Amino acid sequence: MNTTDVKAGVEETIAEQGNTRPNATSPGPATTGSLLSRLYTGTGAFDVVGRRKMWFVITAVIMVICILSMIFRGFSLSIDFEGGTQVSFPATSQTSTSAVDNAYSDALGSSPQSVQTAGSGASKTVQIRTETLDNAQLQKLTDELVNRFGPEVTRDNVSSSDVSSTWGDEITKKAIIALIVFLVIVLIYITVRFDREMAISSIAALIFDIVVTAGIYSLVGFEVSPATVIGLLTILGFSLYDTVVVFDKVGENTRAVTKTTRRTYGEQANLAVNQTFMRSINTTLISILPILALIVVAVWMLGVGMLKDLALIQLVGVISGTYSSIFFATPLLVTLKNKRAEYKRHNAKVAARRRGEDAIEDAPRPAKVAAGSAATRSAAAGTATPRITTSEPTFTARGDYAPRPQTKRSAAGNRPTGKRRK
Repeated sequence: MNTTDVKAGVEETIAEQGNTRPNATSPGPATTGSLLSRLYTGTGAFDVVGRRKMWFVITAVIMVICILSMIFRGFSLSIDFEGGTQVSFPATSQTSTSAVDNAYSDALGSSPQSVQTAGSGASKTVQIRTETLDNAQLQKLTDELVNRFGPEVTRDNVSSSDVSSTWGDEITKKAIIALIVFLVIVLIYITVRFDREMAISSIAALIFDIVVTAGIYSLVGFEVSPATVIGLLTILGFSLYDTVVVFDKVGENTRAVTKTTRRTYGEQANLAVNQTFMRSINTTLISILPILALIVVAVWMLGVGMLKDLALIQLVGVISGTYSSIFFATPLLVTLKNKRAEYKRHNAKVAARRRGEDAIEDAPRPAKVAAGSAATRSAAAGTATPRITTSEPTFTARGDYAPRPQTKRSAAGNRPTGKRRK
């Protein structure tokens, strides 16, 4: 047993206190302690990498649903992208979305693109978004709103704003350019920062986050605004940060994994995921709390649409980024690593060692000789055979190898001589 194996054994013993191994081919997760204690200690209790096929299926199903939604349902683009007119006025007890929609239809003979309410209490407003209206159409709509919802609604508190389609096209182009530039910078950073397999896994996780976030907006019908694009770039940065944290721990755990035969690359990566579980959970919670506060302020207090759009996409992206870095990026990394020849050979060595250990444990023990047999009496009459006492190696507090002294019995008095075995 060399020094590397001994130190790896110390680390494994510390990391797997309380763990059990159900079979010889894969160390089983720890089953002792509560859920929170296993999360906090990070002893490998959650077999994420070992069940990577299941996570791949879940990830693929989510992505297929989101892509189909984007293809067939499309997106609800804001007025900033499509251009048009937005009319706003204070909400009253009578201004439900259906009543406002009917008033618009009666005034102009068509339906608006959307009718929404924002804010709460005295600051609650109704927002009508429609195609571009000329002055005559805007005057007819204002008259209809005042006649139907007055006296609370007057001409003075009905406001409107126009956005041209040219401006919307310009905003769309700039948003796409910003997204492309961000992805190029991230690609360069990841290529320099990680090895090939880690870089591919990181990029795949980012693509997953983009598809899922956009797909959820398509499924639920959230409106896509310039603030949504800004929020998308923000959550992609969060996803990259969480992936870097997990991969840093994976790299630390697997730095010399091929020099020992105690664990495979996948088992060390799974241990790294467990060791970063609490950090990922805490980071996600700390990120979600201010986002929820922003949603409360934007929706129920101020009614600021831009803040609402920014908070919504950040909430979706943070949850998606946490999932992808743990349940998609790391399992994909292990799958890619296991395709390399050196890791295939290492996995075979680990499996062979475990089969050998189990064969030794399961081997039949020699039968004991009867106490009164002739062989026993003959051995007692002659010279006693030296008796060697062996033990497993022990380790100092620093993890260095320190063999225990081994004693042998003398032929004369059958007592330990006290000499250390050379």
